[in-house]
Amino acid sequence: MTKKNANSYAGKHGQDAKINPVIADRIKLKASGGKLPCAVAFSIAEETGVPPAEVGRTLDLLEIKISKCQIGIFGYTGSNKIIKPVSEVPELLEKAIREKLTDKKLACRDAWSIAKRMGIGKMDVSSACDSIGIKISPCQLGAF
Repeated sequence: MTKKNANSYAGKHGQDAKINPVIADRIKLKASGGKLPCAVAFSIAEETGVPPAEVGRTLDLLEIKISKCQIGIFGYTGSNKIIKPVSEVPELLEKAIREKLTDKKLACRDAWSIAKRMGIGKMDVSSACDSIGIKISPCQLGAF
């Protein structure tokens, strides 16, 4: 979901988009207050054997917001994002990020991969990106 679609998440998928009832049932069981944390969306994808993007699409069709992005860039109270730029980005981390850029952006999936490979937190990669002016996109759930 993007800000331009903030009033209708389903609208970005067209009138013919269909809801997967299995995914929808899991989402409805786990959502609270019209929101579902990113980590829970990923667990639903794993449980149902569908790609995370399918869970994200179903969330949109149900008009349920994704909260608590695992890379810290949206869905938090207050300023919405919780990552902050760091004073210094380790050279190896910056190199790993820059090697994965596509159109000057780092895919969320690649941010996760870098974090796992380097043994650091996903938000550490996000903070590094914030510090060196790199946007993370696209989201694996389709939120941005």
